[in-house]
Amino acid sequence: MAETQSRGLVFAGKKRGTGTDDFDGDDIFVAKKSMLPTMATESDPAAALANARHEFGEHGGVNMSIEASATFTVMEPETMRRMFAGELGPDRDFFIYSRHFNPTVLNLGRLMAALEGTEAAYCTASGMSAISSVLLQLCSSGGHVVASRTLYGGTHALLTHFFPRACNITTTFVDIGDLEAVKNAIVEGKTKVLYFESMSNPTLTVANIPALSRIGHEKGTTVVVDNTFAPMVLSPARLGADVVLHSISKFISGGADVIAGAVCGPASLVNSMMDLHQGALMLLGPTMNAKVAFELSERIPHLGLRMKEHCRRAMEYAIRMKKLGLKVIYPGLEDHPQHELLKSMANKEYGYGGLLCVDMETEERANRLMHHLQNYTQFGFMAVSLGYYETLMSCSGSSTSSEMNAEEKELAGISPGLVRMSIGYIGTLEQKWSQLEKALTRMQDGTLLNKN
Repeated sequence: MAETQSRGLVFAGKKRGTGTDDFDGDDIFVAKKSMLPTMATESDPAAALANARHEFGEHGGVNMSIEASATFTVMEPETMRRMFAGELGPDRDFFIYSRHFNPTVLNLGRLMAALEGTEAAYCTASGMSAISSVLLQLCSSGGHVVASRTLYGGTHALLTHFFPRACNITTTFVDIGDLEAVKNAIVEGKTKVLYFESMSNPTLTVANIPALSRIGHEKGTTVVVDNTFAPMVLSPARLGADVVLHSISKFISGGADVIAGAVCGPASLVNSMMDLHQGALMLLGPTMNAKVAFELSERIPHLGLRMKEHCRRAMEYAIRMKKLGLKVIYPGLEDHPQHELLKSMANKEYGYGGLLCVDMETEERANRLMHHLQNYTQFGFMAVSLGYYETLMSCSGSSTSSEMNAEEKELAGISPGLVRMSIGYIGTLEQKWSQLEKALTRMQDGTLLNKN
């Protein structure tokens, strides 16, 4: 088994027989201790993915089979007792029920763990279920979270409204760029989690992951990072974070047709979340469908190629839009406050992210810009979410951050006219740029562009 672990193969080894539940003493691993061995340690996420275990189909197909069963059989009654006791588990191909573990979903978890460089990963039915499950596992009633004041609106609402009311868990929101403020907000012995986004939604503020991780660990807190905006670009666990979360619905899916999430972190945490008596994932049941897991497993291998093109086009558009006089926010631009920080942390060759923002100052101007871009030149679509092959645009203050009140938006740096663009890669770069220019020309009336 040691050789298997060194190669980063999860759940490799002998499968149980078809006639009896044949296992000998040397091959029994207690599921709670050895569920997910350490993954590959390559610094490049694409290399780590290539080194992860490939799951073949039942009849030798190059693609894995879909295990669509809700429940699983055993050959001997004693086996079921041992499975529920935690003595036999998925590390030796013993499965109970797909809300607990499913082989197809488990394979997607292996890929996510390889992508983020963590020991383990568990895939869920949505990004929000991943976030809420982790926080509920790490925080009990009376617990405390320190979080960035600039977060996805749903996460902000969870921490601001739902957790205090339903769970007696409180949150202190801070400017994540002010390291001293972060340090002062953490109450040793009470604060359980330091939570932030690697690249914030929607302002594209880049977190100093190594420094924040050091602060969190010095204070005895678990550092949880939402990396939805920057897969491949940033690897928070390799930079010191404990847990990495994803809304797989976005860049990792790439098709805007799937809702899914992932928790990537230590095997001990993932195992605890699957505990029959105390596990948030096990008991809350945010189960991913095996057919969804199969589809996502087929998309992850080309995630690196897609991210490079998203990022390349975002960089080029940001440069050109800035030259036109638009107020552009993009971490790849040298005038971005965290440009040098991102350069120091980012994985090489993946760029600076696939999102950019244009601040039109007022919601009316933002809406006019998006109207022209969609309805007159077909540059993109007015829609929330991100990571699609078409460009998606939304006015964040009145959409994905609408859960925040005016004061909270101001503190988070969200302008009423902030347009978030997830840059797609359909068509040629020049073709799409021409469409953007035509929209700007059509609506230019002296108020669109900020002339310098």
